[in-house]
Amino acid sequence: MAIWTKPISTEILTTTHIDTAAQRLGVEFVEIGPDFIRGRIPVDARTRQPYGVIHGGANVVLAETLGSCGADYSTPVGHRIVGLDINANHIRGVGQGWVNGIARPVHIGRSTHVWQIDMTDDQGRISCVSRLTLSVLAPRG
Repeated sequence: MAIWTKPISTEILTTTHIDTAAQRLGVEFVEIGPDFIRGRIPVDARTRQPYGVIHGGANVVLAETLGSCGADYSTPVGHRIVGLDINANHIRGVGQGWVNGIARPVHIGRSTHVWQIDMTDDQGRISCVSRLTLSVLAPRG
């Protein structure tokens, strides 16, 4: 059973991220499943750190983008999502290709969400794991 409360597609997510950090860093939305969002970020001049591998902050941009979209599209219409906490464990440096991420909910509550975002290189090796906690804000007024 799908968790989505609003229409969602890779096209919708791409359109909503025009002129954002995610778009400028090359984040792409790849797949929407019944309870997950899959996306990726390129390892290139925009996202590498001086040692030639993806910058940890770029991993976090991918994680927060995917997890926040998941939370936003699985809450009631009119509610807003804001981030409370994010952590990332950088396990393997990725020097080329793509970092691929998949966001899945750990907890979907009325006032908070927790999302797990697992990131891999193009060979499927884990490169980073992240956990995102978000607050669900009810409509004002």
